[in-house]
Amino acid sequence: MNLIEVYIQEVTRRLPEKNRDDIALELRSTIEDMLPDDYKEEDVKAVLEKLGNPVTLASRYRDRPMHLIGPRYFDVYVTLLKMILPIATVISLISIIPEYFIDYHSKEAVINVVLNIIGFGIWRILEVGMQVFFWLTLVFAILERTDKGTEEHPLTASLKKWTPDDLKNIAYIPKKKAISKFEVFGSLMWTAIWATIYFYAHHLLGVYEGDGNGLEFVTPSLNQEVLLQYWPIVLVVIGLEIALALYKLIKGQWTKKMAISNTVLQLIATVGLIVILLNPNLLNKDFITYMMDLFTVTNNQLQTWIVGGGILIFIICAAISVFDGFRKASIR
Repeated sequence: MNLIEVYIQEVTRRLPEKNRDDIALELRSTIEDMLPDDYKEEDVKAVLEKLGNPVTLASRYRDRPMHLIGPRYFDVYVTLLKMILPIATVISLISIIPEYFIDYHSKEAVINVVLNIIGFGIWRILEVGMQVFFWLTLVFAILERTDKGTEEHPLTASLKKWTPDDLKNIAYIPKKKAISKFEVFGSLMWTAIWATIYFYAHHLLGVYEGDGNGLEFVTPSLNQEVLLQYWPIVLVVIGLEIALALYKLIKGQWTKKMAISNTVLQLIATVGLIVILLNPNLLNKDFITYMMDLFTVTNNQLQTWIVGGGILIFIICAAISVFDGFRKASIR
């Protein structure tokens, strides 16, 4: 009898107090009905084992689940978490970069500011990640406890029960053709980095000289006023890169349309870069003088190396990107 009473106690203590007496009577009656007339301790153990763990049995009497997010919503929860976290992280990183450069007027070397941004960026990633995780988890935990449905089947992204017809809307994606979340995240990060460098080139790109106290920014390499003249082209490229990254996130695989879109993007970006680099006033005069003295070259030689080298490197990178896009899109 002691085992029976302890078992009933272990079940009822996990239930609301107002329901404990009624459930205790019901459970005691159930156990007695399952036992033979002249039962022994082994018979009691066999019945209690058949009833199962008191924690599991108590959960059947409760109106709310004992898990935070159950199998019904877990797959949807993880899918949204994987989708939202990279986007929120990139947006947070993009937002902190202007904070450091808009009001930058000190003589501190920009490389030191960049290192501070990296450190603060890591902290911001952790902060945003925890916020997204907390609020999304809270929403699904509430949804789990307010759902009156009794089915335990996992739901699809549309919050409906899975049926074989759902397979018709899912394409088979070969591994080499798939686009990972990391690739999308990397694309957005690269856009944020080069856009920041472009609009703050007079603080970031240039000649640095080191001494015992660190690096000192001597002179910018590019004329910021010339760069800002082409801001419409740059904004178009930024918008196209973000749109392509989101398109990749939605599709999850390379397609012919995506490869064509990437080709158009690379073509616009390449033409825009060539137009900017061919501007004769792009390079800062002090930078030209410094580099001419350093490498003992003429003005024309220096500009040919920088402009020609920049155009050549960009064309090669764009060609590789276009070729790789069509190669992956053609995989069956």
